[in-house]
Amino acid sequence: MINALVSTFADIGLYQMLAIWAALLFASLLRAFTGFGFALAAMPVLSLFVAPTEAVVITASLTLGTSLLTVHKFWPDAPKRPLLPICLASILGTVGGAQLLKHVSVDQFQMWIGLGVLAACAVLTMFHPAPRVPKFGVPTTTGLLSGLMNGVFAIPGPPVIIFVMATQGDAKHSRAMLLTFFMLSAVIALCVFGISGYLTTKSFWMFLLGMPAMMIGDRVGHAVFARYGSLLYRRIALFVLYAVGISITVKALAA
Repeated sequence: MINALVSTFADIGLYQMLAIWAALLFASLLRAFTGFGFALAAMPVLSLFVAPTEAVVITASLTLGTSLLTVHKFWPDAPKRPLLPICLASILGTVGGAQLLKHVSVDQFQMWIGLGVLAACAVLTMFHPAPRVPKFGVPTTTGLLSGLMNGVFAIPGPPVIIFVMATQGDAKHSRAMLLTFFMLSAVIALCVFGISGYLTTKSFWMFLLGMPAMMIGDRVGHAVFARYGSLLYRRIALFVLYAVGISITVKALAA
């Protein structure tokens, strides 16, 4: 095992591994504070040094590993009732998205998704944070949209983030619900990756090499949230969501 880790480290290289650790440290801190944003921050760096299929496996496995080790910190605060229809519908949406990918212009679809996220951000900016009971069918629709985006772009987060920020007035509950959703999404993703043959021994060793940076960032992020979450959570979460919308739109326009 030690020899395999050393061999994987040597294949990546010291400076490249330092860049990966720095990206994972920042991404895990962002995730621990907001409940989302890990893949957005980590994937661009990981994809520079490993194959895309390995990058998505590493991202999902690190998310799941860190979530399982820290689940006691967020699970009690997560509203559970809306999560079941969201997660079930997201599975169906992912299948539909994968099929849709064969028949639509991905760049055009991506642009409309990006603009939709930005429009939702503008609405959320004017929302006064307060607990809201979602109307019938809204959680299921959210899950379908999340799965659709996952199947087409491998970006499941925006619909769920918008749903949570629109229905949860307490920062602690918003963050806990998102952390729980992405933990469950990582399980679904790894099952799909396993069926697709994406799981490799290199991905496993990279997962082990990345976990120390993940845990440090996670610990710092939880500490920062405990101190500043009630004051800064919504502001920072909206900023990151705006960044997601802008990046999706710019990527579509540049294609």
